[in-house]
Amino acid sequence: MALPVPMTAKQSGHLGVRGNDTHNFDVKILDIWRNPTIFGVEEFYTHVELRCEVIRMTQYRKDPDAIKNLSPEQHHVTQESGTEPPFRNDFWDHKEDGLYVDIVSGEPLFTSHDKFDSGCGWPSFVKPVDSEHIIAKEDNTHGMRRIEVRSKHGDSHLGHVFPDGPQDRGGLRYCINSASLRFIPVTDLEAEGYGEYIKFFE
Repeated sequence: MALPVPMTAKQSGHLGVRGNDTHNFDVKILDIWRNPTIFGVEEFYTHVELRCEVIRMTQYRKDPDAIKNLSPEQHHVTQESGTEPPFRNDFWDHKEDGLYVDIVSGEPLFTSHDKFDSGCGWPSFVKPVDSEHIIAKEDNTHGMRRIEVRSKHGDSHLGHVFPDGPQDRGGLRYCINSASLRFIPVTDLEAEGYGEYIKFFE
């Protein structure tokens, strides 16, 4: 098995992000939204792909068995880039403390501490718990210019990110489908193998 490969100084310097610096990753997304004529699609991809200083090995993957067990709506959302109805989904008004993970791969995506009520009818978060597990892509479907967010290892469609989030918390709104998520309460994190994330709730 190959060891993690460090990025070159040129790569990390180009991005301006060290390690899992989620804040700077989100700032770059905001820059692209606010300056569409300056930052093109290719530069956007470059900044997203080079956002971490070390490429980490992970146990998360697109699990065929998990896909077989998805409900029709979960399959439509995660595998066909669909959208569930607003206000009629599991987590839009969910307030329990815990971690939201990809329903297919299990990779950690968001915490309840970063969830807020945006009034849109879908779960909304100000940032991912670890930007290593998020991939952003330009989405021009349905006559709109948006930025889609997908899980890196599960390749699940999660939703979209918009620049209309709380300004005092970075200015982003990750609008996510409940059907893409599985919720793990804080009390179950250790037993479910997510013990390293308990620190976010202490």
